[in-house]
Amino acid sequence: LGALVGGIKKDVVLSNKISDSVNANHVVIYGWHQLNGVPIQPVFSGHINSYVDYSHGIRWINKDMLVDSVVMSASQVLTNPTLYKILSNESGVMSQPSYLKNNFPPAVPKSFGVRTESGNSLRIIVQPDSTVTGYVILVSKDGVSFTDSLVTTPNNLVLTNLLRDSLYFVKMVAFNQIGSSVPSEVLAGVPAVVQPQALIVNGFDHASAGNTHDFIRQHGSAFMANRVSLSSATNDAIVDGLFSLTDYTVVDYILGDESYVDETFSAAEQVKVKTFLQNGGKLFVSGSELAWDLGFKGTPSDKDFLNNFLKVKYINDAPDGSPGSTYQAEGISGTLFGGFPNISFDNGTHGTIDVQWPDVISPMPGAVGCAKYANLDTSSGYSGVSYQGYFPSGTRPGMSIVLGFPFETVYPQSLRTQLLSRVLNFFGTISAVGHAETIPTAFALYQNFPNPFNPSTTIRYDLPSDAFVVLRIFNTLGQGIDKLIDARQSAGHHSVSWSSNHIPSGVYFYRLEADSRLETKRMLVLKLNSSAKPAESECLRMGPRCLQFSLPLNPKVLTFAGLQTPYPASIPMGKHYASASPICADGKDVRVQDCRH
Repeated sequence: LGALVGGIKKDVVLSNKISDSVNANHVVIYGWHQLNGVPIQPVFSGHINSYVDYSHGIRWINKDMLVDSVVMSASQVLTNPTLYKILSNESGVMSQPSYLKNNFPPAVPKSFGVRTESGNSLRIIVQPDSTVTGYVILVSKDGVSFTDSLVTTPNNLVLTNLLRDSLYFVKMVAFNQIGSSVPSEVLAGVPAVVQPQALIVNGFDHASAGNTHDFIRQHGSAFMANRVSLSSATNDAIVDGLFSLTDYTVVDYILGDESYVDETFSAAEQVKVKTFLQNGGKLFVSGSELAWDLGFKGTPSDKDFLNNFLKVKYINDAPDGSPGSTYQAEGISGTLFGGFPNISFDNGTHGTIDVQWPDVISPMPGAVGCAKYANLDTSSGYSGVSYQGYFPSGTRPGMSIVLGFPFETVYPQSLRTQLLSRVLNFFGTISAVGHAETIPTAFALYQNFPNPFNPSTTIRYDLPSDAFVVLRIFNTLGQGIDKLIDARQSAGHHSVSWSSNHIPSGVYFYRLEADSRLETKRMLVLKLNSSAKPAESECLRMGPRCLQFSLPLNPKVLTFAGLQTPYPASIPMGKHYASASPICADGKDVRVQDCRH
């Protein structure tokens, strides 16, 4: 229809008095002027909006008009600081040019989060918005297909009848009497009997090509694969105080390729993160423009935050300054990512964004470079930096891990899971999904599984009390191969995965030191060579003893002498070379002889 105007006698009109708090919910009436210039009815707001008498009239006109050849609505004109005088003789723009307080559909919800309510429910915490009448909460199990929904009021945002210890993805649509917003970004939560200790914060607002605003899927799924429960929030919700970082042990910040246009960490966010780290928090943050935004484009306070709290120095906007030249990183031996397989991140063809400009960074004093870009020497910079210790003005030691490429762009999913496993092990165990952490009664180091293995295995251990833990890998000569853990960890059940991609077959030892306690166990890396007799150099690399054996059939399981765990593999018939003696294949004896050069 159209905007309201004055008519003959006393008509309802638009006026600044509509928003007068003294006469809230009243109508404003006005009468046209008499010939002597005196209005029949001066502007008056004394009648409540439910009152009508015979002299009150309503007149409608088209709400759109041409202003300097531009089509504008009456509301746009009345709220314009220059143009309002075309339609109004009152002083100042009209803050509410409608009797409907909400004259427009509500904005998309930006400041909200998902928190565990109980073992079968989640609560949505959202910043109050007076323009919102209610919300449609859309729910999904995979973050892609949102088949379930709940329509509710702003004061009753609880999802019930959910499965305990299951990951749910959530997005919201706000509505009022005018219309609805577009759907919000996607967040996630896990119904659980204990509050999660991990919080995922989505700070990736930038409208980048490929940003689907649902990368909580990659982060949340990796946490669940590591049996760690979680809540999540937007970075706006952190700034607005809806969620406190200090309520959580681990915070994972999603930044994608967020840059100076939308800010990676605003000044307000920096204050929150500083407080978190100063109080012993453990921060995992990844993004390809983080260091460039704060360290290159940033203010002096941005640079201070980057250097002294993220413990990172900006080096370059891309490896060798060449965008799109590198889409692979690798762990550095002796660090938390030591022995980790090559880390591939998206070039735009794997469902996320094209990471053309991964940040090149270096560690500040006290921090450690834990990953580098493939084919780039560390003298040119790193792709990952870790730190543990006190932050400026801190009261408790905290930890941080910064990656110059977005975690969500790492593929495949199994690699993301392993990568996060290393992060969580560096941080120390937090409560697993489904139960509060049970504290073991004794120190224990368990046999790795599987064993023999190729290429990866898992090492588990128990700590009855908090301890400084060092977990190292040695060869048979006593030489250190990798350092998997070098951090203070809390009491509980712990595990860490290790990949042998960078070492030859052979016997290795893993040694766990926890304060004054020490234990060592043996494991076997078995890489079968089924093509031909190994060269002398390869024979020596296979360990203290290189063995030749023949398989007359295609066995599924080989069992090796001195090892209780069978080695599962689909192994073709023919000659093979290994560094341990197989005693049977699918229960049948295997003939073995030494390989001599």
